[in-house]
Amino acid sequence: MDKNYLLILCMAVTPVLSYGHTVSVINDLPVYRYDEVVEVDTASIPGISGNPFEIKDKYGNPIPHQITYDGKLIFPATVPPLSSTVYDISAGESHFVPDTLTCGNFYPRRLDDLAWENDRVAFRAYGPALQASGERAFGYDIWTKSVSSPVVERRYRDALDNGKPYHEDHGDGMDVYTVGPTLGGGTAALVSPTGDIIYPYCFKTYEILDNGPLRFTVRLTYDSQIAGGVEESRVISLDAGEFLNRTDILFNGLSGDYGIAPGIVVHAHNPEGYAFIEDDGIMSYSDLTDNPEAGNGTIFVGVVAPEAESIFFRALDVPEGDAMGHILAQSSFRSPFSYRYYWGAGWSKGGMADMNSWIDYLRGFRQRIDHPLKVEVTGL
Repeated sequence: MDKNYLLILCMAVTPVLSYGHTVSVINDLPVYRYDEVVEVDTASIPGISGNPFEIKDKYGNPIPHQITYDGKLIFPATVPPLSSTVYDISAGESHFVPDTLTCGNFYPRRLDDLAWENDRVAFRAYGPALQASGERAFGYDIWTKSVSSPVVERRYRDALDNGKPYHEDHGDGMDVYTVGPTLGGGTAALVSPTGDIIYPYCFKTYEILDNGPLRFTVRLTYDSQIAGGVEESRVISLDAGEFLNRTDILFNGLSGDYGIAPGIVVHAHNPEGYAFIEDDGIMSYSDLTDNPEAGNGTIFVGVVAPEAESIFFRALDVPEGDAMGHILAQSSFRSPFSYRYYWGAGWSKGGMADMNSWIDYLRGFRQRIDHPLKVEVTGL
């Protein structure tokens, strides 16, 4: 049989995927939105599900993208004030390899740590092996960064295999934040009907749902600290370019007049270094690290809690080390006992100059929550 005939026959019976879509990203704020991760349901973009494709900007340059566990297409968009920017989606293999800006992993060798990072900052949640050891550590930990590339995997390897502790800065940041038996850097806790903080302990199970290059997402479950079989799960996600995590908390089996309050520990080295913007549900704290005399810079910790009804400082009944209390953003529960808020940190040696800059970032973040970039998809 003629080879040309075979080629024509194969082309006739083998479908060739071909499509194109224009994506308009719209900014209704009078501020520049630079490389902000946007999302759109993949179901609204015919042809891309399970098939190779690429996204290009208006200059024809490929840009990174990711399909998330919950069926979202995400990519970074840059949009001028009160304007829109157009991107093109087309079928076909792409040779563009994006940098990994967000990632995380489970570290059983370090007492079941779950640690994750993006190009700005890194975080850690403590797992069941730490709890079994008897150490009391309730809150999220913060690791500083001064580079955009991933560092956490190497820091663990250096510490565990090479005797190079991550509590020292070897050129890209370190772990100099103290958590202990507190809410640490933004952990949320239930508040009992009598006003007591019901501290969570270490997570029981974990499931990594997204692992870069643009978004890291993990689901953590916790043993109940309340009698009656209450189940708690948290879904934490961190996008490239941001200093804050988004966290969704769900309580199953909870009944009664409980509240919930994200908290930031206040240490004795800066007892009045916090600020509130109650109308925006914002609280922030300037933490001078666990060794202020060592020149470790300042860690700026923040929470954006859109549902907060009151923000206040509350002293610990019994001081724990140099921890003297928390700033709390308390809310009442709304059925079905689910709650969303945002928490995270910046570093004075890692792109966040001072407390005023940090508060400006938190204000801008809250504004972006209220005015997300809008995405419209049309066929070419």
